[in-house]
Formats: sequence, structure tokens, C-alpha cells
Amino acid sequence: MVQILTGLFLAMHYTSDTMTAFSSVTHICRDVNYGWLIRYLHANGASMFFICLFLHVGRGLYYGSYTFLETWNIGIILL
Repeated sequence: MVQILTGLFLAMHYTSDTMTAFSSVTHICRDVNYGWLIRYLHANGASMFFICLFLHVGRGLYYGSYTFLETWNIGIILL
């Protein structure tokens, strides 16, 4: 939920043009109220999501969850 909210807020101020992308990020960090905090939360939230994802897959491999074929296939589809 935090990723969705911060992503939407950042998307309102971001421009993806190659000439202005960096300046839009600096604008978010410097000029937008608490923009630096929103960007920090979004970046660290994405990192935490992938850490949890890798831990979950690693746990499944460690405990042999791949032997349950239906469960494993559903997990791969959800990735």
C-alpha cells in the first residue's frame, strides 16, 4: 500500500523525458514538500519487497516446497 501511494505521488511530479528526468528528481527532492521523504520511503520499500521475496523463495527451496508441484506453480505464476 505504501508503494502504491508513494509511487502515485512521485509520478505526479516526475517527467520521463531523457533531458529532464534528472532535474525532475532533484525538483522532487528539493522543492516538493517532504519529497525527499516520499522518495526515500519508495526506494526503501522496493528494496524491502525484494528482500522479502528472496527470503520467501529461499525458504521454499530450503524446506523442499518445490515437491508440491501445484503450490510451486502457483507461486511462480504470482511472481
